[in-house]
Amino acid sequence: MKWEEIGDQPCSVARTLSVLGDRWTMLILRNAFMGIRRFDDFQRSLGLTRHVLSERLKRLVEHGILIKVPYVERQERFEYQLTDKGLDLYPLILTMVQWADKWMDKGLGKPLEFTHKTCGNKLSPKVVCSECDEPIKVKDVRVTAGIGYFAFIEQKQKSA
Repeated sequence: MKWEEIGDQPCSVARTLSVLGDRWTMLILRNAFMGIRRFDDFQRSLGLTRHVLSERLKRLVEHGILIKVPYVERQERFEYQLTDKGLDLYPLILTMVQWADKWMDKGLGKPLEFTHKTCGNKLSPKVVCSECDEPIKVKDVRVTAGIGYFAFIEQKQKSA
């Protein structure tokens, strides 16, 4: 299978990777969550080429994760803002941070602390069951095919 076809699979991980599956995209999102909005600021903070940054921002806009909003109308300058779809990626970023803090801190500790503004406490993300609030562990989960998988198979058979 070619990388360009990865998003056509009946797999939620593959579909997500088809949009977010490179290091620059994730770092752009990290910076967007930290308040960076403008092209030059992304480029300055990440040190990537204008071409690569432009491509990644364009893809995030095409997929509705970011939206371009003019900030200087006469010069047609834009900033990039997270949409609701983009904001829904924050738990993914927090989970990546938690994993790296546990396994890749080189014994130096967390480079960033996250504080929950509501209660004032430092936080660590936690994945819990939506029904019983119990923490999710891989051994406690059973995976079965969903309706989207069967619809995909049916669609594939019709087009064959």
